[in-house]
Amino acid sequence: MRKILQKICLLPLLAILVGCASGPNIRSDIDPQADFAQYRSFAFTNPLGTDKAGYTTILTERLKAATRLQMEQRGYVYDEQTPNLLVNFLIQISNKSEYVPPPPMPWGANYYGYRMGFYGPWAGYQFPPEVIQYTQGVLNIDLIDAKKKQMVWEGVATTVINDIEQASSEAFIAPLVADIFKRYPFVAGSQMQHQSKK
Repeated sequence: MRKILQKICLLPLLAILVGCASGPNIRSDIDPQADFAQYRSFAFTNPLGTDKAGYTTILTERLKAATRLQMEQRGYVYDEQTPNLLVNFLIQISNKSEYVPPPPMPWGANYYGYRMGFYGPWAGYQFPPEVIQYTQGVLNIDLIDAKKKQMVWEGVATTVINDIEQASSEAFIAPLVADIFKRYPFVAGSQMQHQSKK
């Protein structure tokens, strides 16, 4: 009985974590002073934030392919020599803990208050606190004005990672990058809003 009630009380937090795992939390920010109508081409920073010392990672290549697809769908031209925008990636993976306080007694302390003189408190309802541990991943995609060396837009995805290897796969990366770019509101050479495909 005690374990069943504990699980019931943990369900709301578990639902939040599962929700994050099945659908990342996406946010974005933009420089309101930037003139996006002047941007028509892009390239990637060198080195990228996801590269390791001296070489490009497989994860970086997958991020570049997915991002290039999204940028070209919006009319931007890939130009390594004279890009208007530079793209950078940053990834942070960290272990997180969520504290779950002990749940209240099912019928309230007053229900058993009159019995205390006879029985004392029932240990079966004295639940200890719970700590849920999980791995959180954060992906940043930054767009930088190549001339000013100033970031003009960023998209950030935060998600729970159950499998590191799966989270770095093409099947995971491509839709994650697409979800981030749904928050990017422009097409190349215009302040016009991009109509993302559902």
